[in-house]
Amino acid sequence: MTPSPSGSRKKRRPEARARPSAQEEKAGGFYTGPVSFGPKGEIRGATTIVELLRRYPRGEAARLMARLHWPCAHCGGAFHEPLTMAAKRHANDPRAVLVAFRALDDGGPSDEQVELAVRRVA
Repeated sequence: MTPSPSGSRKKRRPEARARPSAQEEKAGGFYTGPVSFGPKGEIRGATTIVELLRRYPRGEAARLMARLHWPCAHCGGAFHEPLTMAAKRHANDPRAVLVAFRALDDGGPSDEQVELAVRRVA
C-alpha cells in the first residue's frame, strides 16, 4: 500500500490488460474458436466485426475499418453485427466491402478495392 496525497493509505490496483482466452493461448495467440466463415475459411457476409478483428490479431482488419471510416472496433454492436449489415449501416456497397476484407488474406486490399468499398451508395 502506498500513502495517497491526502495521507490515507490506498491499495494500488494492478494495471488492467486484455488476456488471451484459453483457445487463443493454445493456438499461439490466434483465435481458433467457432466463427462464421465459409467452408474453406473465407470471409462471408455473416462474419461479424469481432470475428474479423480476432481473425487478424495484428490489426489488419482494424486498419481497413479505419480506412473505411468505420468506428466498429469501438462499437458495442460489433459483437453481433455481420459485415454486410455494417456495410449497409455505413452506406457502403456490401459486395465491395466483402471483396476488400477477403483481400486481407492475400496481403491486400489494393487502393482500388478500398476506394470502391469507401464509396457511398444509396
